[in-house]
Amino acid sequence: MRLKIVQAGEPVLRQAARPLTRQEILGDEIQRLIHDMRETMRDAPGVGLAAPQIGLSLQLAVIEDREELLKDLPPREVADKDRRPVPFHVIINPQITLTGGEEAYFYEGCLSLAGFSAVVPRARAVRVEYLDEQGEPRSAEASGWYARILQHEIDHLDGTLYLDRMHTRTFTSIDNWNRFWQGKPIGVPSSR
Repeated sequence: MRLKIVQAGEPVLRQAARPLTRQEILGDEIQRLIHDMRETMRDAPGVGLAAPQIGLSLQLAVIEDREELLKDLPPREVADKDRRPVPFHVIINPQITLTGGEEAYFYEGCLSLAGFSAVVPRARAVRVEYLDEQGEPRSAEASGWYARILQHEIDHLDGTLYLDRMHTRTFTSIDNWNRFWQGKPIGVPSSR
């Protein structure tokens, strides 16, 4: 079942989401929600979807960067972003640690800010501790675009949007990004 993705301005996008218990995770309601979120993310299409984006203040997100999303991108862009396929997985109650100290600057979009993009600095590498869809503890070491996806989705669980981190002078409509900025190198902006 395709779920409605809420847009910026919805209060749920600015709230810290509540953690889930193992019992809730294993229940039919959350298992059905995970399935529906996966279908909604794929249909959008997107590489991540957090529960607040569908109006539920829960510490749950689904992530998947499919090969088919990468095939139409120029090889240089894929290499610059250090982007590679990421299999579908669920992160619940995540705790993130930024590692390495190096930042990357790329245009970023969001399903809850449809039609817009901006340059957002993100850590190049992160470590995330979380529960999977069976309530089992897991961890992930991520770098490149996968690290960006994790940071973006975990931000949603904390009530943060990329608008809060973006370089404001780079904010653009997708139409204008396609016209003026697509494929151009991104310099590190001197001010937000």
